[in-house]
Amino acid sequence: MSTSPKPVKKVPIHLQSAQNRVYIKNGEIVNHDKSFKADVYIEDGIIKFVGPSSEITIPGGVRTIDASGLMIIPGGIDPHTHMQLPFGGAVAVDDFYHGTKAAVAGGTTMIIDFVLPNKHESMIEAYDKWRSWADPKVCCDYGLHVGITWWSKSVSEEIGILCKELGVNSFKTFMAYKNLYQLNDSDLLDVFERIRQLNGVAMVHAENGDIIAKNTQRLLAEGITGPEGHELSRPEEVEAEAVHRACVLAHQMKTPLFVSGLTSKSSAELVGRARRSGYCVFGETLASSLGRSMSGVPKGDRIYCITSPPIRESAETPRQLMKSLAYDDLQLTGSDNCTFNKEHKALGKGDFTKIPNGVNGVEDRMSLVWEKGVHAGLLDPCRFVAVTSTNAAKIFNIYPQKGRIAVGSDADIVIWNPNATRTISKDTHHHACDFNIFEGMTVHGVCEFVLVRGRICAERGNVRVAEGFGRFIPTPVRPPFVYDIIEGKVQASTEEQQEHQERQNGNVAKRFAELDIQIPVQEPLSAMLAGNLPMPAEGSLCSTPSVRGRVDGKRDLQESSFSISEELDRSGVRACIKVKNPPGGKSSGFW
Repeated sequence: MSTSPKPVKKVPIHLQSAQNRVYIKNGEIVNHDKSFKADVYIEDGIIKFVGPSSEITIPGGVRTIDASGLMIIPGGIDPHTHMQLPFGGAVAVDDFYHGTKAAVAGGTTMIIDFVLPNKHESMIEAYDKWRSWADPKVCCDYGLHVGITWWSKSVSEEIGILCKELGVNSFKTFMAYKNLYQLNDSDLLDVFERIRQLNGVAMVHAENGDIIAKNTQRLLAEGITGPEGHELSRPEEVEAEAVHRACVLAHQMKTPLFVSGLTSKSSAELVGRARRSGYCVFGETLASSLGRSMSGVPKGDRIYCITSPPIRESAETPRQLMKSLAYDDLQLTGSDNCTFNKEHKALGKGDFTKIPNGVNGVEDRMSLVWEKGVHAGLLDPCRFVAVTSTNAAKIFNIYPQKGRIAVGSDADIVIWNPNATRTISKDTHHHACDFNIFEGMTVHGVCEFVLVRGRICAERGNVRVAEGFGRFIPTPVRPPFVYDIIEGKVQASTEEQQEHQERQNGNVAKRFAELDIQIPVQEPLSAMLAGNLPMPAEGSLCSTPSVRGRVDGKRDLQESSFSISEELDRSGVRACIKVKNPPGGKSSGFW
């Protein structure tokens, strides 16, 4: 950074000047690549200055924030939300207002939501519908992915319109939800090829829908109807097989692939092996899988924690996924925020296929990643910024507008207290739902201030947001972070990135040594493809035990069975909300 003074344009004080002009002093800036002491000056929603106080003259009418002892980090970007999502006769209770208010409260200043057209519905019409829902309500900026829920010539043409005219560069396919959204391999190849032609990003929900449908049919026939049947119908190897297959299909089409919502260690390892074998693939895991396992959830409450892929039973899975983030096998964290109230979840008490899928997470994601990652010694603060903000900005081509504290970037800023704690509860969260899957958990890492495009929207727990303040942010095609690698213009990482990753790996390795954790040697994906390694299966890659062993007192549903609770057996299905389910269990959700 230049040491020469940077002049600041003096402008007249006007209404809400304290909102439009903010000076943050004495804090430590943390970007994905380095951290350093500096002040930040913001004017009209843009960062105008980053540097020492001696280099700037602050004009009048400025709100000054003293960030001594605190970190100044880029606002979080959540690449995986489902606000206001219609589900049968119900709608997710976090609409775009409540959902983005919760996001801001937790330090997330941009979301990327999913447009999910009905089968045979126009993608453009669905996009317009989502925009009409979001634009009047969002409290922070947002972007959109679009789901490819069926395939035809018209869909192919509409993808082109979305890319070229409507600001969408990412499209999600589904390998699950048989007879609903699931595409066969031939269609997936066609979709990936089309996305590559347009320089877009392919996304995939990776679970083997055919196996899930068979397992669901068998479990219901055997009388296993409680929520435990959900994970039994889609064990880890069912996710891992689809991840492996998706990587191969996308690689054959030379298409960048984003694998969304991974919940198992085996799937994370497969993504890591694919990346080391030269595949252009990125992996995302979720706040729900990082923050908890099903082993700690009472049997009567499991119905509230149903997601697809499922939150895993093993108490070791959250730490294993965090290690995958540390070693860059996975690159991002999302929330998959899709909330329903208890009465909606109760629809599935007698049939696990009727449980609406989805949990909260957009408000607590940042603190959970800090608690389970940085506070636990598995991530450094720079890597925390990468996996909660910067990597998403780069993959979806909005960097450095978003995801960085730098001159010219949007003033989406969180002033972060790494030492403060808070206890998560439904009584204090900003979601519209009546429960929180992290209830009672105390986490380190608290937002002291949250600025959305320079506007102070959260201040020491007091959230003040404006409905409709957020903007739609186009995500242009051909993100350089992705396509420069595919086209061989740059290596997978620059020398600076490699140095930082080596430093991060060294920190993690040191921490693992202190904890007496053995780091397994991972073979490349090519060895697996050549048949030298088995596909992950239960008891092997899918359930690698921790060196600390199984947590005492926790039951493993993969090793033993149990009958559903008397409460679940007695409960009838409520008729207040109509949910339609196709063969194989539609209600496993779309997320």
